[in-house]
Amino acid sequence: MAGWLDGNLVGVVDGIAFGLLLFTIAVGLSLVFGMMDVLNLAHGSLYLAGAYTAYALSDGTLPGLLLALVAGALVGAIGGAVLTLLTQPLARRGHLDQAVLTLGITFIVADLFAAAFGGEVLPTDPPTPLRGTVDLLGHTYPTYRLVFIAVAACLAVLVHLLFERSSLGALVRATVADRDMVRAQGVDVRKVLYGVFALGAALATVGGVLGAPILGPGPGVDESVLVLSLVVVVVGGLGSVRGALAGALLVGQVQTLGVALLPQYAPFLLFGTMLLVLVVRPHGLVPSAVRT
Repeated sequence: MAGWLDGNLVGVVDGIAFGLLLFTIAVGLSLVFGMMDVLNLAHGSLYLAGAYTAYALSDGTLPGLLLALVAGALVGAIGGAVLTLLTQPLARRGHLDQAVLTLGITFIVADLFAAAFGGEVLPTDPPTPLRGTVDLLGHTYPTYRLVFIAVAACLAVLVHLLFERSSLGALVRATVADRDMVRAQGVDVRKVLYGVFALGAALATVGGVLGAPILGPGPGVDESVLVLSLVVVVVGGLGSVRGALAGALLVGQVQTLGVALLPQYAPFLLFGTMLLVLVVRPHGLVPSAVRT
């Protein structure tokens, strides 16, 4: 086992990095779908918006990256608010109408990005201080990816504390469980729902900014990100931050090690893993207590 791990160490660490990237994107989708019951198939477009923001604003410096992060978060929050306005009239008409609406938005946004940035995947370099490599147990590994792992791990902890350990998270869970009771306490339920959607969207665009050097912006990237995010949500469990993290790390390892070791079977391994998890745990690895 030790010999296998040493030989595939880079792949394992890549899997962690890719898994944490998927978590940053998918946790918002999981919270919005699991807590608000809104199926947002435009979620991949939010990642793409963040990645293009990084490409446009990052100038090879750390302040440039920070500027892109702030701009990306604002774009995501505004996009989440707009999506809330568009999907709320369809709240009682089922997921199919929501899916058609948000899928149409995805096509429109993809065409706008293609017209603005062209039809090729755009390589996005990390800030100059983070472009080197470090020694990792005898292997060279990109510095930026290790920094990304640390930043994304901190972000995962913050999101967990916000939704699972704070009074704000308790308010969100109470709103999901019994909106009428929360409304009777004088709380504007719409603001809570708008806030969850805006935060979920902002996380996706922030993931796009941070993930652009790993998964650069380009046509079709939004579709790939959306499919992987849906798999993460299904495997991890709807509305659960810990479930999204567990599902994302599992999918990240299956994707990276599958492509490296069994490239011809990689797509089957991904969906085979999802099928296996659903057979053993139909509600996901860590389903939300609110929904179950």
